[in-house]
Amino acid sequence: LASVFLPIMFLSGLTGRLFREFGIVVAGAVLISAFVSLTLTPMMSARILHKPSHENKLFALSEQWFNRLASGYSRTLRLFVNRRWLAFVVMAASLAIIFGLGSLLRSELAPMEDKGRLMLSSTAPEGTSYEAMDAYMQKISAIVDSLPEGDVLMTMTAGGMGGGGVNGGFVRTTLVPPDKRKRSQQEIADALSAELKDYTFARTYVTQEQTIGGGRGRGLPIQFVIQASSLDKLREAIPKFMEKAQADPMFQVVDLDLKFNKPEITVQIDRDRAQALGVSVRDIAETLQLYFSGQRYGYFVQDGKQYSVIAQATRSDRDEPRDLSSIFVRNNRGELIQLDNVVNVAYRSSPPQLYHFNRYMAATISASPAKGYTLGDGITEMRKIAAGVLDESFTTSLAGTAKEYAESSNTLLFAFLLALTLVYLILSAQFESFRDPLIIMFTVPLALAGAVLSLWLFHQTLNIFSQIGIIALIGIVTKNGILIVEFANQRKSHGLSIKEAVIDAAGQRFRPILMTSLATVFGVLPIALALGAAAKSRVSIGIVIIGGLLFSLGLTLFVIPALYTYLSTEKKADFKETAVEEAG
Repeated sequence: LASVFLPIMFLSGLTGRLFREFGIVVAGAVLISAFVSLTLTPMMSARILHKPSHENKLFALSEQWFNRLASGYSRTLRLFVNRRWLAFVVMAASLAIIFGLGSLLRSELAPMEDKGRLMLSSTAPEGTSYEAMDAYMQKISAIVDSLPEGDVLMTMTAGGMGGGGVNGGFVRTTLVPPDKRKRSQQEIADALSAELKDYTFARTYVTQEQTIGGGRGRGLPIQFVIQASSLDKLREAIPKFMEKAQADPMFQVVDLDLKFNKPEITVQIDRDRAQALGVSVRDIAETLQLYFSGQRYGYFVQDGKQYSVIAQATRSDRDEPRDLSSIFVRNNRGELIQLDNVVNVAYRSSPPQLYHFNRYMAATISASPAKGYTLGDGITEMRKIAAGVLDESFTTSLAGTAKEYAESSNTLLFAFLLALTLVYLILSAQFESFRDPLIIMFTVPLALAGAVLSLWLFHQTLNIFSQIGIIALIGIVTKNGILIVEFANQRKSHGLSIKEAVIDAAGQRFRPILMTSLATVFGVLPIALALGAAAKSRVSIGIVIIGGLLFSLGLTLFVIPALYTYLSTEKKADFKETAVEEAG
């Protein structure tokens, strides 16, 4: 069991930061308990335990029940071993459950916890004035402030994420604790989203703080980065990608950081025409700067204070593109030439801000899964859209919560395989055989089938918590196989046949297996019942361990003895020689 948690100690990334202490504590506790069991427990048993003078009624009733249960198990086991081929049917059914139901399980980084915090992000069209945006944000703030569950409210205009233009803003609110409100955080977010549909001045959506992870994308969990060698390639591909993503019912909100929506006027000087009219390029540039950007001509002092003298056209004369026609520049002959006679004006849209990822031009599509879908579903769908829209010159990556989800999945798979390897090698060293540990390892598919079935029945997702529970399950369920195989080897060394040895061993170890398994189930039960704060994340660990343990308990007691008759060797030690050696 301790070897199962060793890989968890050395995990990297988010999973390592979360569960390193967990692995250290469990592995340390198991090793200490093993030391106590081998030293203090026998000593205390010899000093404290004594044979009772008479048996009480509770003991008599429970003992009678256990004896009947053990007797019934022994009879059923003998029938099963006589039809031992059924063990392969059970193993095949377990694999079918693992791969069949496992493919139906939704996956995510972690379940959404009720943290009591919501954020509303708003983005208006480029060019929106601060005054108009602030008035809109005040309306949104009033809606959020009217929530009976609200506690703290903060509103900011021109404070949008990732650049902070005047056309953006957000509202953050902290809710009262869950036990003091009737609605959950998810219900409040859904109600706000429905109400905000009537406000069309700006695009506003509600996001909930992620349980684990985060990053760019205004709190949206799915962040899909598209990289290209040039901005023009992104300009061409992004609209097609966004059109498909926004039309996909799997996404509730789809946002883009690289928006080609900032109006831009490019003024290009017609040098040949300017030369013909006697206008220098320098005069044109200085006139444009003076008119639109302003130019400092000097200073003046008044009442002991120094002021700059800046020349610039009034705002009403420089707000429209047609204002270029009202500007004149003097040529080398002293004549006034209308500026639009010597310049060409081009209109286009450009991004307010450029982004780079891995040294490439990049755009990040951020999205939130629709109701009934998870982070894993969204990432898979994004990749499908990318495969249909982007050519081979583009590269894609994940960022934020989506990246942490992908990394944690790979890390936990490595930890799972390493735990299996360590358990097998340690058992091989203890049994001095590679065959007996293989028999014991057949308990793992049975437990995995129970874990997957439990997650599916209780509508849980495959996340880092349930995956950690599956890893812990390896060490717990192999214990049952160890008890049967180890004692069967002892009985076989005393002259019994393989069949009789394993049936006798399973019957003798039936009560310890049942007691330890039930003790583990009741110990994990509070986690599965989702009691206390942050219970939504922990509940999957409890469901995985309890479901996997109970499912494998019923099958291990029959499958392992049957497989033992197939895989164990016929070699038996002489009973007399064994007895002499033990006496010696």
